[in-house]
Amino acid sequence: MLPTFAALFFTVVLMVTTAYFLLGGLPLLVLEHDTALDARFVRGFFDVYYKAAFIAAAGAAISYAWSSRPAFALGNAGIAMMVVVLRAKLISAMAQQAEKIQQGEMRAIRRFRKVHAAALTMNLVQLIGLVWGLTQISL
Repeated sequence: MLPTFAALFFTVVLMVTTAYFLLGGLPLLVLEHDTALDARFVRGFFDVYYKAAFIAAAGAAISYAWSSRPAFALGNAGIAMMVVVLRAKLISAMAQQAEKIQQGEMRAIRRFRKVHAAALTMNLVQLIGLVWGLTQISL
């Protein structure tokens, strides 16, 4: 029973983390994103999220594997890998646009917002997948 509780614990942690950062990231879209401080804050916000989501997803994957639920283990391993890829791509894109914003390129603000919105959209997709996955679990 311990592996099942561990799996549910990590799944709930992942779900709460994702929901928290999704809801916390939405109001950040109203920032002007025209200063280095705005861009650095948003980048740092998502960097923390990706690290927390990776730990929770990896923990869930290991726990599901331990509890002999390979489909859920693979699903959470996929989330962990997706988080690693998204972190590399989106944080890097945000850093590039932040540098251009600091140089005064006004189109970079719009591109930064698009990257920010894409990160939030991926959070929403992940949250929907997690909620659906939880409805499929039977103890």
